Formats: sequence, C-alpha cells, structure tokens
Amino acid sequence: MSISHQSDPVKRARLRWRARRGLLENDLILTRFLDAHEESLTDDEVDAFSRLMELSDNVLMDLILAKKQPEGEVDLPHVRTLLLRLQAA
Repeated sequence: MSISHQSDPVKRARLRWRARRGLLENDLILTRFLDAHEESLTDDEVDAFSRLMELSDNVLMDLILAKKQPEGEVDLPHVRTLLLRLQAA
C-alpha cells in the first residue's frame, strides 16, 4: 500500500521543491497555490501537479494562462481540473 501525499512529509516537501521554477511568474503562481491549498490536495491533485511539473516553464505558463490546452500525457481530466484551479488562483 502506498503512502498518501498528505501523510508523507517527504512527498510534501518534494512537491514544494518541484514547484520552484526558473520562470518567476510560474514560481509565484505555484507557490501561492501551494500556500493556500497544499494541505487539502487529494492524491489525484498531487498527481496532476506532479505531471505539470514535468513540463517546461514556457509550456506550463501557456497552460496556466489558458493560451494552450493540455496535450499528450497531461491531457487528463484530473490535470484539466487542477489547471482550472491554478488559473483561478
């Protein structure tokens, strides 16, 4: 049985570390989002966040600003839902 994100402080620290981005705008949006919502994220939301962290800064910014739609491995319902939350943040 895997440990959920919320019950594992190492996983939580890793998620916050991965949110640190080279593009300042991304860094600010993601840090603010985690400050407000990290403790209530579901495992699906953590998975979606982790998938988004695999993207380049420019692609991530375009998704957050709704300039582009998710494609390929990030075109999943739970990723789209999290993007809507990030866009509203």
